[in-house]
Amino acid sequence: MRCNVISCKNLKFAALLLLWGSLTSLPIPLLAQASSKSAELAADLQRAQAALKANDQAAAAEQFRAVLKLDPSNAEAHANLGAIAFFHGDCAIAEKEFRGALHAAPSLVKAQALLAVCEKRLGEPSAKDDLASAFAKLDDVKLRTQVGIELADFYYQQGDLGQTASVLYTLSTINPDNVDILFFEQRVYSELASSTLDKLALLAPDSARMEQLIAERLINAGDLKGAILHYRKALQINPKLAGMHFELAESLMEGSPNDLETQKEATSELDAAIKVDGDSSKVESELGRIAMLQADLDGSFAHYQRAYQLNPQDPLAEMGLAELLKQQHKPEEAAKYLRMAIASDPLNAEAHYKLSLVDRELHLDEEQKNELKIFVEIRAIKDKIKLLYQQMNPQTVGSGNAVTPERAPQ
Repeated sequence: MRCNVISCKNLKFAALLLLWGSLTSLPIPLLAQASSKSAELAADLQRAQAALKANDQAAAAEQFRAVLKLDPSNAEAHANLGAIAFFHGDCAIAEKEFRGALHAAPSLVKAQALLAVCEKRLGEPSAKDDLASAFAKLDDVKLRTQVGIELADFYYQQGDLGQTASVLYTLSTINPDNVDILFFEQRVYSELASSTLDKLALLAPDSARMEQLIAERLINAGDLKGAILHYRKALQINPKLAGMHFELAESLMEGSPNDLETQKEATSELDAAIKVDGDSSKVESELGRIAMLQADLDGSFAHYQRAYQLNPQDPLAEMGLAELLKQQHKPEEAAKYLRMAIASDPLNAEAHYKLSLVDRELHLDEEQKNELKIFVEIRAIKDKIKLLYQQMNPQTVGSGNAVTPERAPQ
């Protein structure tokens, strides 16, 4: 049975949003019409709004009910009574009041949204379509986020992971740092990954793609030797498998970067990658790295330049060029590429550290201190992340070939 990832408290602010006037700001003609009916009606509305501002919901509800005695179709009163009932978890009453508000003023999108949430909580069949409609119409970020979470949860409870992921993707663009959304995304994407893994294992257990997937899982578990073995098996099955030659070369260089035989094999795989997949910045950067390890500085420079031409935002190409320029005693040019690498990847600890070293040569004391400070902060953050990964994957602790989270395939 799926557990509900949404708690009722998540939507309390939406009711407050409604209570403090987001829904009570009705079109002027409606208010004018209400005011024209009688001075008593206007006074009741005014007292109700004052009670809301004082957070006296009981008094506000009493005044709004008085308004409805004078004007049974008053949208403002219905909307606010619905919000008050919603805030107290009484969706049955809230639904009735929201429908009354929408009968008088169909354009109240936020009332539509909270009505849809109530429909979901009351188990009504119309909830899915109404949530989807409200989610598409809302422009208030906070309320749209909460309605979107309710919609995603509806799909999730129905077992529709594809639709859930689609809504979550939209939510993550609206709120990229929302912890609840990130948690929900992680759960859904993990279930999707497990589901596709099961299907792949069922349909093609002996395929090259299955071997590749096993290799990637082993990479994440810190077992480079095992991963390399399965990468090779994948290529035995299908030598033209897209992306496979590069992944094998990268894994080889991850395990034994200074071994000449490893460098030779990795170079061969990278050449094969160019033939199968075409040239790319990441392939050229890896070739540049190997050439640098072999003290072929001219060859290394040519590869890194080619990588930079293919992708000017590739931090590996930028850092490779910076390292070569630093060795050529050109610190100003090296600093330029390191700053570009940091712009491409602000959390690149190595780039910050290397820039601090170049800054020291250039006597840029303030920048040097700042870059070193940022380097220390990023390292501390990544150490925490690494510890979390080790807690989730205890088998990686103490492994000589442990892989850091950033090495994991994206």
